[in-house]
Amino acid sequence: MEIVNLLLEILKYTLPELIVFLTAYFLLTRYMNRDANLKAIELKMKRDKEIVMLRLQAYERLALFLERINFAPVISRVRTPDMLSHELQYAIVKNIREEFEHNLSQQIYVSSSAWNLIVQSKEEMMKTVNLIGTQLPPESSSGQLINALFQGIQNANVALPTEQALEFLKAECRELF
Repeated sequence: MEIVNLLLEILKYTLPELIVFLTAYFLLTRYMNRDANLKAIELKMKRDKEIVMLRLQAYERLALFLERINFAPVISRVRTPDMLSHELQYAIVKNIREEFEHNLSQQIYVSSSAWNLIVQSKEEMMKTVNLIGTQLPPESSSGQLINALFQGIQNANVALPTEQALEFLKAECRELF
């Protein structure tokens, strides 16, 4: 009987302490988990914001690329007054390639569909220049090539591949928000 009384006396002092300890433990654990979850959410939001900014910059650079490979801007950059048509043709194609290579890294920030459209636009622009350029006699002037290019665009009566790609980029960019 004395042992039972001793056990009851021990339980009388330790049981409330044990209850207080377990309550404190569970409350602290819950608080720490909530705090860790909040920090993880904050980090994810910060990372997502940075990724969105990188993607926006990629869309901007690719839009600029598409504008720069249109015929008027590229011709104004590469043409010199004494060029022949085949020299201008070469310079245009070379410039388009260089612009493309300068923006290759942007493909990791845009969708595969967008990147494929960018590549296709570049290829179509170079193909058009080469196709029209080979139809002219070798001794023709750069002005004749320019006229033939703009005449070809006018006669095609469709949007340039760069314009189509730019519209696609704009639509995809709007989906980010």
